[in-house]
Formats: sequence, structure tokens, C-alpha cells
Amino acid sequence: MATERRKKILIVDDHPIFCLGMSELINKAEDLVVCGSEDTHKKAIRAIKALQPDLVIADISLKESSGIDLIQDISSRFQGLPVLVVSMYDESLYAERALLAGARGYLMKQEAIPVAVEAIHQVLDGKLYASDKVKEKVFQRLMSPNAPVDTSPLDQLTGRELEVFRYIGEGMSTREIASRMKLSIKTIGTYRERIKEKLNLKHYTELVKVAVYWLQKTSK
Repeated sequence: MATERRKKILIVDDHPIFCLGMSELINKAEDLVVCGSEDTHKKAIRAIKALQPDLVIADISLKESSGIDLIQDISSRFQGLPVLVVSMYDESLYAERALLAGARGYLMKQEAIPVAVEAIHQVLDGKLYASDKVKEKVFQRLMSPNAPVDTSPLDQLTGRELEVFRYIGEGMSTREIASRMKLSIKTIGTYRERIKEKLNLKHYTELVKVAVYWLQKTSK
């Protein structure tokens, strides 16, 4: 199939090895081609304007921002451009947030190799790609927003709070998190206190332990 007839895929991920492996996998499909890869929100937006991809594959964690922020930005600035999230982070926490932000699919990296091309095709065809468990949870939330849904304690956290929680689990200091998120140290401190309150944790050391344990668990 001629290159110009193949659907163009832009990968946004800050792990070069993943980008390389995913590119090789996608380029084997006769109707798909990777047109570029970027590792930050800003670079991704510039690449979308320049390359005009048919689909964006994005991670939840990027160098300078959250993938959720990128999804929301793409949804508002490039209406109709589908985003498929491929991430190492637990779908039970992030898939619903990603889909409600505008993503058309969520796939965990551990499962990506055998089903990535199928997921891309489904999303390009206008369908939603996610596990049955995730689809049911999102459906319940949309149809009955006040009905009880099986949740994790971390579901109480807002997107920003969950981002701070993840960075704490990665061992970042308050100053480093503030720099990463381009917020003040005071604001990050406020997020920390809210997280502790919502998770019923009394001390910062408890918060660190819980965050590290959660990150290790979801990264397996």
C-alpha cells in the first residue's frame, strides 16, 4: 500500500525504547505508518499541526505534563483527532479519567504487543477500545452519575492530586514536583495535605510509603 494511503500515527511517549518498539510494530501493518514521535505536550501539539496524524498514541506520564492534560488539549484544539492511551498505569485508576478527557481507547503497555494494531484499527473506525471492565465502569458513571460504583480509595483524588501522588511515589521532592508541574511549592503542599486527608493518612511518611507501594504495584 502506498505510504500516502496509510493512516498516520503520532506517538507521544518519553520512553525511547517503547517508541521504537511500537513504531516497528505499527509499521508492519499495511495500512498504518508512524509519522513521528515526541516526548512532551508542547512538542506533540507542534507535531500534530505539522504532520496532521490520523491518530495519536499517548502515555499518561510525559516529561513536562500529564497525558490527561494533553488529551484534553487535543480534544479542544483538534476536534475529531482520536487519541489512544497506551500506558503502564493501572486502567482501574486512569482509564476512566482518560476516556472522560476525550481519549477513544485505553491499553496497558503490558498488553500492547498482541493487540495494539487491533486497538488502533478500532479507534480509527470510530469505536471505543478498552477492557470490558473499564467500559462498564464508564457506562455506569455516565448513565447513573449518582449510583454507587466499585471504587479504589484513590478514585477520590482529582487528576492533579493523583499526579502529585504519582510523583511522590517516584521519589520526587516537593520542590521537584512543583518544578515538573510548573506550580508553586505552596500549591504542591496544599495538594499533599488534601491527598493525606482523602486517604486518611496522618503523616507525610505514611503518604510516601503508600505512594511508593502503589507505584510498584501498578508497574508490575
